[in-house]
Amino acid sequence: MEEYGKILLIAMPTFLVLVVLEKVYGYLKGHDTVPLDDAVSSLSSGMTNVLKDVLGLSIGIISYEWLFSKLAIFSIENTMIVYAIAFLAIDFYGYWSHRFAHKVNLFWNHHVIHHSSEEFNLACALRQPISGIFKFFTFLLIPAAIMGVPPEVISVVLPLHLFMQFWYHTRHVGKLGFIEYILVTPSHHRVHHAINPEYMDKNLSQIFIFWDFMFGTFQEELDDVPPVFGISRPALTWNPFKINFQHFFVLCRDAWYANNLVDKLTIWFRPTGWRPRGFDKLYPLHKIEDVYSFSKYKPALTKFQLIWGITHLFVVMVFLLDLFSRLGSLPFLQILVYGAYIFLTIYSLTDLMDKNKWNFLFEIFRMSMALCIGLWLESWFGHSTFLYLVYAYQFMAVLISVAFYRNETKKAIVLF
Repeated sequence: MEEYGKILLIAMPTFLVLVVLEKVYGYLKGHDTVPLDDAVSSLSSGMTNVLKDVLGLSIGIISYEWLFSKLAIFSIENTMIVYAIAFLAIDFYGYWSHRFAHKVNLFWNHHVIHHSSEEFNLACALRQPISGIFKFFTFLLIPAAIMGVPPEVISVVLPLHLFMQFWYHTRHVGKLGFIEYILVTPSHHRVHHAINPEYMDKNLSQIFIFWDFMFGTFQEELDDVPPVFGISRPALTWNPFKINFQHFFVLCRDAWYANNLVDKLTIWFRPTGWRPRGFDKLYPLHKIEDVYSFSKYKPALTKFQLIWGITHLFVVMVFLLDLFSRLGSLPFLQILVYGAYIFLTIYSLTDLMDKNKWNFLFEIFRMSMALCIGLWLESWFGHSTFLYLVYAYQFMAVLISVAFYRNETKKAIVLF
């Protein structure tokens, strides 16, 4: 946990700078692909994901350490060769876990947030889940275990492999010649994120594109079929917590109302999007019928609301960096409480950007939590001066959310 936190102290600011640079580049070129509201949602999602991982809020069905102890046949010295084998094995694991995530109802819930953006940019790469509480696919690393790749090598290569997938989430890079036949490129991944019928569930590879060639899932980006991004049942929210569990709640509801016991038990492992017969009429869901004719989700935010959302986001970043820098010194209970406060802050931030007029209730609860933390610790997790800054920020957040509520209520009265 502590080592991963140290990595994130470097990775998070780096990714943020690159997102800003893509925004500036697009603006200067007259092709801005990073709307601020969408970027705030994407970055918020990434923050929930890394916080979940640092807090250890996931359970592995089978650990790689166990596989290694039971299956290792060969013994490989800790050299560059073992790292190369590990990287290839993880890429194989990545392809098939990714394919399962697209093809199976239950596993799609874990992955849907990554595809939920109706844009395609570097920020979109950071839309990662918090719903993956259980890790199902460690068994796909059996080849690495048999080859004798040590667990400590896997733990080093896994985050490296993940970070290497960041760069190809962009619309500013065209096709790259012969590299298109070796590595996953922005062109390949634009296809993957598209909801055009020609592109659905294609290009599932993560680093090496040859897995798609081998297993029949490759699709070239076509000049006459511009990719349209998003998911066929749009999320219609900026809130990463809601996006993470929308599909799961649909599965729960369909399983509850299904008359057939077989449907109740198997809906979870049916193909993604499958519902019991007649449910599309009985319990209709909003679905995009024509990918070239639909309105993107974009609540009408004022400039002030957008600026406040971005300010909120930077405050969350400060909280996260502060927490990650002190994982080795804070008691575990304080880490959990700090993490819970950050989760609540992200929820409230994105809820306000969804223009939920009842957001002030979350802010009042969040302020109450901050006051309780101050009374409990007589500081902000060891920072005495920082406590009063948090109080000031929290008080301002309540005032803004109350003002927003009053404004939305007046609008409703006028419309009535």
